[in-house]
Amino acid sequence: MTTRDDARGLQVARRFGAIAFVTVLTAIAAQVSIPLPFTPVPFTFQPMIVLLGGAALGARLGMTSQLLYLALGVAGLPVFAASATLPPGVARLLGPTGGYLMSYPFAAFVAGWLAEGGLDRRYVTSVIAMAAGLAVIFTGGVLWLAFFVQPSQGLTGALAAGFFPFVVADLLKLLVAAGVMPGLWWLTERRDSQDLQQ
Repeated sequence: MTTRDDARGLQVARRFGAIAFVTVLTAIAAQVSIPLPFTPVPFTFQPMIVLLGGAALGARLGMTSQLLYLALGVAGLPVFAASATLPPGVARLLGPTGGYLMSYPFAAFVAGWLAEGGLDRRYVTSVIAMAAGLAVIFTGGVLWLAFFVQPSQGLTGALAAGFFPFVVADLLKLLVAAGVMPGLWWLTERRDSQDLQQ
């Protein structure tokens, strides 16, 4: 017989496993890194994993998965994008991509919070939830570039280096990723409906 404590322990283990899974996916996505000659910011698939993880886990757990990811990177584990020019470890957070990285927990929280409100159940509203999270990432990254990395070039230079080269590709990825959560809800509801009919 399963006791209440056993059930609670199983629930905690599942939550930790889900957090760890999204953290690992974020680290894997970071390794798909494409350096661009006209900007110090590489192209990666991390933002989509951050947003999907937030939507799937919810605000608090999604944020926790990204805080864990940053903690592993700060500790020196090779979870950040491989780069010959970007610094490793904690110094990565002070480099040109630091603003993007430090915005990940907040972006996951926003996407997760909106998903918890039901925006992940329909495609259009799922796009809105993920676009809000993506806006957090771009805002953090561009402001970091503008004020801490290349202040002499100002906001215009930061947008040229950290927004315009990526926004179209990220929006296209977002349009694909936004279909994941509504698709999962549809499959879940269909399975539950079939179970009730049996």
